[in-house]
Amino acid sequence: MIAMVSGTVAVRRGDHVVVDCGGVGYRLAVSGETLRHVPAVGKHVLLHSQLVVREDALALYGFATEEERELFLMLIAVQSVGPKVAIAVLSGGPPRELLAAVAAGDTARLQAAPGVGKRTAERIIVELREKVGATATVPPVLAAIRSEDPRSLARDGLLGLGYTAVEVDELLDGAEGDKPEDLIAYALRTARR
Repeated sequence: MIAMVSGTVAVRRGDHVVVDCGGVGYRLAVSGETLRHVPAVGKHVLLHSQLVVREDALALYGFATEEERELFLMLIAVQSVGPKVAIAVLSGGPPRELLAAVAAGDTARLQAAPGVGKRTAERIIVELREKVGATATVPPVLAAIRSEDPRSLARDGLLGLGYTAVEVDELLDGAEGDKPEDLIAYALRTARR
């Protein structure tokens, strides 16, 4: 398996990049999120990669982070989600936000990706929610301490997702709701804008 590609960016397009590695150009399909991290043509890049073997093709997919590659692998393990749909989902934002959306059951966030309908979004959530719950840390935090103030629980949950204290305060500014889940959902919708 080709686990990593490192070299000079030869081509940079909306859905793929070509990386020149010692005279050989590797074409990697990438998400919009990864493309934001790929430098201009002629600059050095290092991408984590995944080779997908089909009967009629060998396709190489590139990722800015190992976390994004792992989420890609989880997504393509879901029934009826292929690599193209997985890349479309990954284009929807940073992996931590997508993991939080799955953990929160936010089908609308997943449906925003081209090719993802309501059924596919629901299937992704059903099949990945348990796997993602440990990664996203929001549900266990909320389940463990229900008696605390909802705003502080939401704040702790967002901090657990990797947001800074300043970002959390901005995201929760103007949020209304009696439950931490509602406040977190509001914050994640705000972060998407």
